[in-house]
Amino acid sequence: MSAFFDTNIIIYAQQTGRKAQIAQALMAGGGVISVQVLNETANVLLRKFGRNWAEVEQVLADIDDVLGPALPLTGQTHRAAMGLARDHGLSVYDALIVAAALEAGCDQLLSEDLQHGRRFGTLVVQNPFAVQNDIGA
Repeated sequence: MSAFFDTNIIIYAQQTGRKAQIAQALMAGGGVISVQVLNETANVLLRKFGRNWAEVEQVLADIDDVLGPALPLTGQTHRAAMGLARDHGLSVYDALIVAAALEAGCDQLLSEDLQHGRRFGTLVVQNPFAVQNDIGA
């Protein structure tokens, strides 16, 4: 199984507590992210959590070490996302996440923000905080 991580999972991994532990364990098992996730992560850490640039750069480097390079967003990804947004009533940003996960061939999209169990072809949205099973295993 291959998992795509939505930004909220990455953000929880930077914190403490139950959700942080779950997010960290999932990330340790490997997965995929896109450049959009890196951009959103940097924005949240800077704006919401008041981290400085050096801290954000270290977090992004750590993410790269754990998950490998982020996938680029291409014109093809964008076009696929526009179709997903139109056909499934997703926001453009959520549709970009779904499109990138599909493009990467992932079968799980780990997210707290999208409907648990929702399917986009072979891709299934899983909220790892709502279920305690073998997500990411």
